[in-house]
Amino acid sequence: MKKLRLLISCIMLLFPAVVWGQTDGKHLKAAFVRNGHLWVKAGEKEEQISKESAEYDNSPKWSYDGQWILYEKEAKEPISPNLDRQFDIWVYNLKTRKHKLIFRDGGNAKWSPVDNRIAFTAGGVLNISDLKQFYNVALGVDDFNWYPDGKSFIASSSAVPRPDGWTSPELYRIPLPEDLEAINLTENAEPIFTIPKEIGNGKATIMSINATTLKFSPDGKWISFIVNPTASLSMDSDMVCVIAADGKHFEVLDEMILHLDIPKWSPSENLLGYIAGGGRIVMGFKNKKLKVTELPAYKTMNLTPPKFAEMGFTWVDNKTLIASRVDESEWSNDPQKRPEPTLCLVSLEKTHQTRITYPTPSIGDYNPLYIKSANKLVWIRKKLADAEGDIWIADLNGKQAKLWAKDVEGYSFYLK
Repeated sequence: MKKLRLLISCIMLLFPAVVWGQTDGKHLKAAFVRNGHLWVKAGEKEEQISKESAEYDNSPKWSYDGQWILYEKEAKEPISPNLDRQFDIWVYNLKTRKHKLIFRDGGNAKWSPVDNRIAFTAGGVLNISDLKQFYNVALGVDDFNWYPDGKSFIASSSAVPRPDGWTSPELYRIPLPEDLEAINLTENAEPIFTIPKEIGNGKATIMSINATTLKFSPDGKWISFIVNPTASLSMDSDMVCVIAADGKHFEVLDEMILHLDIPKWSPSENLLGYIAGGGRIVMGFKNKKLKVTELPAYKTMNLTPPKFAEMGFTWVDNKTLIASRVDESEWSNDPQKRPEPTLCLVSLEKTHQTRITYPTPSIGDYNPLYIKSANKLVWIRKKLADAEGDIWIADLNGKQAKLWAKDVEGYSFYLK
C-alpha cells in the first residue's frame, strides 16, 4: 500500500491536475455569431437567441456575472440617411430571454468589471448606461477602458490636424461620481500624460495619432496601450507602449502591427506579452516575435525560435503561454501555399517548446485562449482568409482535442 501511495504521489507531481487534468468541457460557456445569428452554447447545448439575421460588429461580450450578453448589431433603418452603416448596442438577458436596445448608433461598448453597467462611445462622446438610461460622461474620447474597480475610466483623445501640424494624443483619468446625474462633461477629466508627437523603438518611428487598446496590469499600477499613426500607415507600423498609472513613467516597448493579436498581461504578475515586428502579413510571414516584458524592470524576453513567426497567443499562468505559430515564409497569392499556424506550448523557464496541435494541411489553429475555470484550451480552426471557423477544445498538452462549435464568427467565452 505504501508503494502504491508513493506511485500515485509521483504521478501527481509529474502531471498536476491543475495543469494537465482532463475535463469534458461541460463548464464552458460561449456566445458567438453563426450565419448572421447570435448563439449561446453552454456545455454541449447550443441555442440560437436571435430571430432575424443581421450583421454584427465586434464579438459579443459577457457581463461580469454571466447573466447578460452585450452585442452591437447593424440597424436595418439608420437614424440618418447620411449614415452608410449604423450599429446599435443591445443586451440579452439569459434568464428572462429578452433583448433590450441600449443605444442607437454607438460602439466600442464594454461591461463594467464589477457590475451590470455598460460604457460606450458615440460621436466622440463617452457614455455610461445602467441598462435603464444612459448618461454622457466625457467629450472628445477616442478610446477608453474601465479602471479595475469600476469607479473611473482611462481614456484617450486622438491627435487632430492644425495649421501648424498635428497635435498629440492625450491620456485622461475620468472618475465617476456616485450620482451620475452630477457628471460635468468638461471638468471631470484629469490629464495624465501627453504622448509625444513622434515615438519609436530605435529602429522605426511613427507619428502619434491614436492611443488604443488600454489595458491595466494585474496590480493596477501600469497601463499598456498601442499608439497608431494615420490609418494607412497603421497597417505596417504601430508601437506597443506602457505607462505608470500615475503618468510618471512612459516607455515605448516595441514595434507591432494591428490585426494579429493585442498585448496581454499575465494573470497575476506585471509581465506583458505582445507580438513584436512591423510589416503587414502580405509582406511575408516573418519578423513577428512573441516577447514578454517584465515591469518595472523593463527586462524583455524573445520567446520565438529562429525561422518561425507568431500569429497569436494566450497566457496559461505567469510562466506558461500558448502561441499560434507558423514557419517563416514569403507571402503567396495562392492560399494553398500559405503557411497555417499550429499551437505550441511555451515556458518562460525552459528553452524547450512543444507543438501541441496537428491540424490537417491548409488549415490553421488561431486565437488560442486558456479558460482557467474549465481548465481547457480553446481555439479557432480555419484558413487565414476565412471570417468563420470551428471552435476546438483540448487539454493543455493538446490531448483530448475535439470540435466544440462549427461555423463560428465573432465569439467570446465567459471566463469566470
